[in-house]
Amino acid sequence: MKDSRNYWTAKKMSNQSLELIYLGFLLPGLFSLTLVAEGIYKISKHEEGFFTFALGILFLIGLGLAYLFLFNQ
Repeated sequence: MKDSRNYWTAKKMSNQSLELIYLGFLLPGLFSLTLVAEGIYKISKHEEGFFTFALGILFLIGLGLAYLFLFNQ
């Protein structure tokens, strides 16, 4: 009985960590990729889009560093 309880506790913790990865990294990653794509689109149309592009790249780098810092064991 005790082993099955530990299994479900571990499974619940595993699901919570997946939610953390999804909310903390996937959604902001999609947002930063949107910024990068919008910056490239504006640059291709000869509009001012370099700041948006650079902000998206910096945000992606920040997410990568946060991922390495939190999950590198």
